Amino acid sequence: MGKQQLETNEDSKKALDVAKDKTREHARHLWKIVAQYSKIDELTKTSAPPTTPPQRKTLYSASLIKFLSIVPYLLGIMFFISFFWDFNGLSTGLWGWQLKFEGLLKIVSVSGLIGFFTNWLAITMLFKPAEKRPILGHGLIPAQKNRIAYRLSHAVSEDLINPEIIKKKISESNVISRYREESTKYIKSIIDNPEFRDELKEWVIIYLDEMIADPEIRGALAGRILLQIEDAIHDKSFEKVALKAYSFVKGQEMQHIIEEALIQIPTSVESGLNKMDDLLDELPQKIDDHSDAIENIVTSLLYKLINQLNVQKLVEENLRSYDEQHISNIIKSATNEQLHYIQYLGAILGLIGGFIIWEPLLSVIILAVLSGTLLSLDTILMKRAK
Repeated sequence: MGKQQLETNEDSKKALDVAKDKTREHARHLWKIVAQYSKIDELTKTSAPPTTPPQRKTLYSASLIKFLSIVPYLLGIMFFISFFWDFNGLSTGLWGWQLKFEGLLKIVSVSGLIGFFTNWLAITMLFKPAEKRPILGHGLIPAQKNRIAYRLSHAVSEDLINPEIIKKKISESNVISRYREESTKYIKSIIDNPEFRDELKEWVIIYLDEMIADPEIRGALAGRILLQIEDAIHDKSFEKVALKAYSFVKGQEMQHIIEEALIQIPTSVESGLNKMDDLLDELPQKIDDHSDAIENIVTSLLYKLINQLNVQKLVEENLRSYDEQHISNIIKSATNEQLHYIQYLGAILGLIGGFIIWEPLLSVIILAVLSGTLLSLDTILMKRAK
């Protein structure tokens, strides 16, 4: 008897496994129906519109940059000429000053070139060498890649993107409520489609017919139901007697009675499928009636997800995965114009320094007058702009 019971249990298990496989197959078919009418494939393929990067602020006009880019070449030409002619013996008087021009060309050209190449070297050393070299060393930014990644990720997670900021933006934008309303309209547009309803009903009928029509699956389901019934009335004597009496009156084993009841399910369901239309019609309204509960659940789940999001770790790991050259290119692409301006400004400042070396007092006076004039003009224009 034990062996027969063991074989029966084994057969029941196999039948239930077959039922699970068929259920998975029908579930895939149901998903295809939903995907067809909801056009979910198109929704998943639709990516967010690409964000256009903000235009670079033109801090300096193109003509100014072009003019400044010529200065180093002019200084180089002046330095070359100074070897052959450099105001030899020329001098003049100005407001009581005796100005000697001899050697001026070489002084201002050398000072200007030193200013330009000093800034150029300093900027170059920020980014190169990208890889550590035995003698030349390592560029500042590539050498500090990991530290930069940590600092940037810390700044992003603390000041730019953190759970509290995300929650605040979600609350202010009312995005959950808006998407819930849009989802309700979207669901309604699907379930109002008569073809969708017909295919859904057909799927239900086919699924039940196929499951119940298989005698092994039907027997396994009946056995499972019978076991659950027996477990439910295990400590209830009256119910046990009633169950046995019913089986005796029917003249059948309870297993067969349950199987016969299962056979009637597809017919019963088919006759009551019209009620599915009523249920589908009521679905959008039920969603609206429980909108507050739905939004609270979604908000709670979203907040839990956000709290588990480690923004700093995510940003830091991504930045660490970049090679040194890529980090350098990111910074250079955002500041390239300013870096060139700094190089050219070094040439201009060096040129001014050359004039101060040539005639210190007069050059300082002229420079102070020019600086004061520019500062005053800038202040006046700033006040007018306000």
